[in-house]
Amino acid sequence: MSKQQNYSELTDFPVVIQIPVQWGDQDLFEHVNNTIPIRWFESARLVYLERCGLSELMATQRVGPILASMTADFRRQIRYPDSVHVGARITGVGHTSMTMEHAIVSQSQGATAVQGVSVVVVFDYEAQRPVPIPDGVRSSIEKLENRSFP
Repeated sequence: MSKQQNYSELTDFPVVIQIPVQWGDQDLFEHVNNTIPIRWFESARLVYLERCGLSELMATQRVGPILASMTADFRRQIRYPDSVHVGARITGVGHTSMTMEHAIVSQSQGATAVQGVSVVVVFDYEAQRPVPIPDGVRSSIEKLENRSFP
């Protein structure tokens, strides 16, 4: 899904996906269990990285993303029925890694429910080590973000 102009919290996120909340996403406390937003972050992250060409590199060279770290800050409870809009954007690019921010906006509440940050490393799965971010991937990120990273 492209940017959602009616979600001001997500206007600076080049990748935004929509996910319906499932009844089974809830736990005993009748709100979405804390593990579910982590999966939603993953879904948006994968769409973003596919757009940068990392899926193709994985298929052809066994070079792809590996998650190094993840944080999540829970701001609001999410309950069924609802849909969420999940944004992903890159905020920093290093030699072998990139920092990605995530935001989850509840459609029914019209507000950010969860924010997070992940660090993704470009990884050679044959050699089992990090590798420099390929120039083509870096260029794709800069194009998506509409800015350059030093």
